[in-house]
Amino acid sequence: MDTSKEKTIDSNSDKFYHGTKAILKLGALIEPGFNSNYGQRNKAKYVYLTATLDAAIWGAELAIGEDVGRIYIVEPTGPFENDPNLTDKKFPGNPTKSYRTLHPLKVIAELADWQGHPPEQLKAMKDMVEQAKQMGIEAIED
Repeated sequence: MDTSKEKTIDSNSDKFYHGTKAILKLGALIEPGFNSNYGQRNKAKYVYLTATLDAAIWGAELAIGEDVGRIYIVEPTGPFENDPNLTDKKFPGNPTKSYRTLHPLKVIAELADWQGHPPEQLKAMKDMVEQAKQMGIEAIED
Protein backbone atom coordinates (compact mmCIF):
# COMPACT_ATOMS: atom_id res chain seq x y z
CA MET A 1 0.00 0.00 0.00
CA ASP A 2 1.37 3.45 -0.88
CA THR A 3 2.01 4.98 2.53
CA SER A 4 1.79 8.51 1.15
CA LYS A 5 -1.96 7.97 0.69
CA GLU A 6 -2.61 6.30 4.05
CA LYS A 7 -4.75 8.02 6.64
CA THR A 8 -3.98 7.71 10.30
CA ILE A 9 -6.75 6.80 12.68
CA ASP A 10 -7.56 9.12 15.56
CA SER A 11 -10.41 9.61 17.98
CA ASN A 12 -11.89 12.37 15.79
CA SER A 13 -12.46 10.07 12.80
CA ASP A 14 -15.88 9.76 11.23
CA LYS A 15 -18.12 6.80 11.97
CA PHE A 16 -17.24 4.04 9.50
CA TYR A 17 -19.57 1.48 7.94
CA HIS A 18 -19.23 -1.82 6.09
CA GLY A 19 -22.13 -3.11 4.00
CA THR A 20 -22.37 -6.85 3.35
CA LYS A 21 -24.67 -9.86 3.45
CA ALA A 22 -22.39 -11.72 5.87
CA ILE A 23 -23.68 -12.37 9.37
CA LEU A 24 -21.05 -11.11 11.79
CA LYS A 25 -20.83 -10.92 15.57
CA LEU A 26 -19.80 -7.91 17.60
CA GLY A 27 -16.04 -7.89 17.98
CA ALA A 28 -15.52 -9.93 14.81
CA LEU A 29 -12.71 -8.92 12.50
CA ILE A 30 -13.38 -8.40 8.79
CA GLU A 31 -10.08 -9.34 7.21
CA PRO A 32 -8.52 -9.50 3.74
CA GLY A 33 -7.94 -12.95 2.29
CA PHE A 34 -11.54 -14.17 2.16
CA ASN A 35 -13.57 -14.46 -1.05
CA SER A 36 -14.95 -11.12 -2.14
CA ASN A 37 -18.69 -10.41 -2.04
CA TYR A 38 -18.44 -8.96 -5.55
CA GLY A 39 -17.37 -9.80 -9.08
CA GLN A 40 -15.65 -13.14 -9.58
CA ARG A 41 -15.42 -13.69 -5.81
CA ASN A 42 -11.62 -13.73 -5.87
CA LYS A 43 -9.72 -13.64 -2.61
CA ALA A 44 -9.92 -10.05 -1.46
CA LYS A 45 -6.61 -8.25 -1.03
CA TYR A 46 -8.34 -5.39 0.80
CA VAL A 47 -11.35 -4.80 3.02
CA TYR A 48 -13.57 -1.81 2.39
CA LEU A 49 -15.19 0.79 4.58
CA THR A 50 -17.06 4.03 4.08
CA ALA A 51 -17.95 7.09 6.12
CA THR A 52 -21.33 7.48 4.36
CA LEU A 53 -24.39 5.41 5.10
CA ASP A 54 -25.49 5.54 1.44
CA ALA A 55 -22.29 3.85 0.24
CA ALA A 56 -22.69 1.18 2.94
CA ILE A 57 -26.27 0.58 1.80
CA TRP A 58 -25.04 0.02 -1.76
CA GLY A 59 -22.46 -2.44 -0.40
CA ALA A 60 -25.14 -4.36 1.48
CA GLU A 61 -27.53 -4.38 -1.48
CA LEU A 62 -25.00 -5.32 -4.16
CA ALA A 63 -23.12 -8.03 -2.26
CA ILE A 64 -23.52 -11.50 -3.73
CA GLY A 65 -25.78 -13.83 -1.80
CA GLU A 66 -29.37 -14.44 -0.89
CA ASP A 67 -29.22 -13.23 2.71
CA VAL A 68 -30.51 -9.80 3.62
CA GLY A 69 -28.06 -6.93 3.51
CA ARG A 70 -26.43 -5.88 6.76
CA ILE A 71 -24.59 -2.75 7.74
CA TYR A 72 -21.97 -2.84 10.43
CA ILE A 73 -20.31 0.05 12.18
CA VAL A 74 -16.62 -0.78 12.05
CA GLU A 75 -13.39 0.45 13.50
CA PRO A 76 -10.27 0.34 11.32
CA THR A 77 -7.31 -1.33 13.05
CA GLY A 78 -4.69 0.25 10.79
CA PRO A 79 -4.15 2.80 8.04
CA PHE A 80 -6.49 3.03 5.07
CA GLU A 81 -6.54 4.78 1.68
CA ASN A 82 -9.10 6.08 -0.79
CA ASP A 83 -10.86 3.25 -2.67
CA PRO A 84 -9.77 3.63 -6.32
CA ASN A 85 -12.94 1.81 -7.43
CA LEU A 86 -14.99 4.83 -6.37
CA THR A 87 -12.54 7.71 -6.53
CA ASP A 88 -10.63 9.54 -9.22
CA LYS A 89 -11.00 6.78 -11.81
CA LYS A 90 -14.81 7.08 -11.63
CA PHE A 91 -15.60 10.20 -9.60
CA PRO A 92 -13.42 13.23 -8.87
CA GLY A 93 -12.16 13.20 -5.30
CA ASN A 94 -13.89 10.85 -2.91
CA PRO A 95 -17.55 11.96 -2.61
CA THR A 96 -18.65 8.61 -1.17
CA LYS A 97 -15.89 8.68 1.47
CA SER A 98 -15.01 5.13 0.45
CA TYR A 99 -11.76 3.56 1.59
CA ARG A 100 -9.83 0.30 1.54
CA THR A 101 -7.29 -1.21 3.89
CA LEU A 102 -4.96 -4.17 4.22
CA HIS A 103 -5.79 -4.28 7.93
CA PRO A 104 -8.83 -5.83 9.65
CA LEU A 105 -11.97 -3.88 10.49
CA LYS A 106 -13.43 -4.57 13.92
CA VAL A 107 -17.23 -4.85 14.08
CA ILE A 108 -18.39 -2.59 16.91
CA ALA A 109 -22.15 -2.54 16.16
CA GLU A 110 -24.78 -3.55 13.64
CA LEU A 111 -26.94 -0.77 12.26
CA ALA A 112 -30.44 -2.21 12.28
CA ASP A 113 -32.45 0.86 11.28
CA TRP A 114 -31.60 1.63 7.65
CA GLN A 115 -33.65 1.79 4.51
CA GLY A 116 -32.55 0.43 1.15
CA HIS A 117 -32.75 2.21 -2.18
CA PRO A 118 -36.03 2.23 -4.10
CA PRO A 119 -36.47 -0.95 -6.21
CA GLU A 120 -36.12 0.89 -9.53
CA GLN A 121 -32.87 2.56 -8.41
CA LEU A 122 -31.49 -0.76 -7.15
CA LYS A 123 -32.41 -2.48 -10.42
CA ALA A 124 -30.71 0.28 -12.44
CA MET A 125 -27.53 -0.11 -10.38
CA LYS A 126 -27.56 -3.91 -10.68
CA ASP A 127 -28.04 -3.53 -14.45
CA MET A 128 -25.01 -1.20 -14.60
CA VAL A 129 -22.91 -3.65 -12.59
CA GLU A 130 -23.95 -6.51 -14.90
CA GLN A 131 -23.16 -4.41 -17.98
CA ALA A 132 -19.69 -3.62 -16.60
CA LYS A 133 -19.18 -7.32 -15.87
CA GLN A 134 -20.10 -8.20 -19.46
CA MET A 135 -17.51 -5.65 -20.63
CA GLY A 136 -14.86 -7.30 -18.44
CA ILE A 137 -14.67 -4.46 -15.92
CA GLU A 138 -13.80 -5.72 -12.45
CA ALA A 139 -12.88 -4.08 -9.19
CA ILE A 140 -9.43 -2.53 -8.93
CA GLU A 141 -7.19 -4.65 -6.71
CA ASP A 142 -3.74 -3.16 -7.37
